[in-house]
Amino acid sequence: MLDIQFIRDHPEVVRAGLRRRGLEPPVEAALELDARRRALLGEVEGLKAQRNRVSKEIGAMKEAAGRQARIGEMRLIGERIDDLDSEVRQVDQSLHDLLAGLPNLPAEDVPDGPDETANVVLHTVGEPAQLPFAARPHWELGPALGILDFERGVKITGSRFYILQGAGARLQRALIHWMLDLHQRQGYTEYYPPFLVRGETLFAAGQLPKFEDNLYRDHEEDLWLVPTAEVPLTGLHMGEILEEDSLPRRYAAYTPCFRREKMSAGRDVRGIKRGHQFDKVEMYIFCRPEDSDQELERMLADAEATCAGLGLVHRVRLLCTGDLGFSARKTYDVEVWAPGIEEWLEVSSVSTCGEFQARRANARYRPADGGRPRPMHTLNGSGLGLPRTLIAVMENFQQADGSVVVPEVLRPWMGGIEVITGEGAA
Repeated sequence: MLDIQFIRDHPEVVRAGLRRRGLEPPVEAALELDARRRALLGEVEGLKAQRNRVSKEIGAMKEAAGRQARIGEMRLIGERIDDLDSEVRQVDQSLHDLLAGLPNLPAEDVPDGPDETANVVLHTVGEPAQLPFAARPHWELGPALGILDFERGVKITGSRFYILQGAGARLQRALIHWMLDLHQRQGYTEYYPPFLVRGETLFAAGQLPKFEDNLYRDHEEDLWLVPTAEVPLTGLHMGEILEEDSLPRRYAAYTPCFRREKMSAGRDVRGIKRGHQFDKVEMYIFCRPEDSDQELERMLADAEATCAGLGLVHRVRLLCTGDLGFSARKTYDVEVWAPGIEEWLEVSSVSTCGEFQARRANARYRPADGGRPRPMHTLNGSGLGLPRTLIAVMENFQQADGSVVVPEVLRPWMGGIEVITGEGAA
């Protein structure tokens, strides 16, 4: 959430940042509500001070009629204070709602642009595979091998669901386990968080209120299925004050992710690229503001190392203002090449959010010099997202006979399976 003090001190910076995102900034409305709130608080404090002073005077008065008259005056002042307190709450809520709907300001080095077409490719590692035969898409490979079942997934749940079975399910699990082990070696502490969270946790991560329609919710208990492990990891330090010397804190977690995907007819409707449920391993960092830039580059390197470990050709794109996520101030997308569908697949978005999420979560740290607690900076990135990584593995390591070679780093979890053939069926 943007800091109202920052908006008050730097309104032009906020206007410019929001306009770079294609928004007409409601800065004047925020400043008017802020001014109204401060005026009301000033009036309330003055009346309360007056009431306290007169209360002492009444206690010292001996003449009954005069005392009753002053008591009557104080009753009227008390009613006015109650009215003002109610108005303060209303203005507070209006200001909170306005600020809650504003996205983060983009960093200065984020390129301007209306949408993903303006994203900038920074570098590519490797060359897209030129297979000596016609590459098959995963939606043909999987069913032919007996490891991917679309029909039963739809029968059980509905469209955009599928079943992995036999060696396919094992390959998915191997990817998750290997990624978690890799991130531990990279310095991340593994967490196993709840897959259900409260609304306030989603608010802290910037998912609510903006993305409410994309989330699955149990209305009876106000519990929500997580759209990403970023959400519960953001919530770990809600309302806490950490010591500076305990930072940075680097976390990694696996969760299934649940999102209502609204897909256009004819786009991403085949295969397992996009669905309402998928698995993901997430990296997350809490750090000091002065360290967030270097932590972003470190996290990007960690995500790229995951691609390299799997032997996947990948590229990194810097997102423009029009494609930047709500909470992010700067984002790198890591994409892998899938030869079967002839497409670059985004498997990780590595983002720095500055203090945006920490303010929403009231997550702060105490400076070592004893200064006032300050908001931490937060960063997040997939390491990597499934099933797109699974797609890339299947399509890049397919053989002419339709089998799929298992990447070497995954074999410890595959029970001796080095090549998935039709015998991998359940």
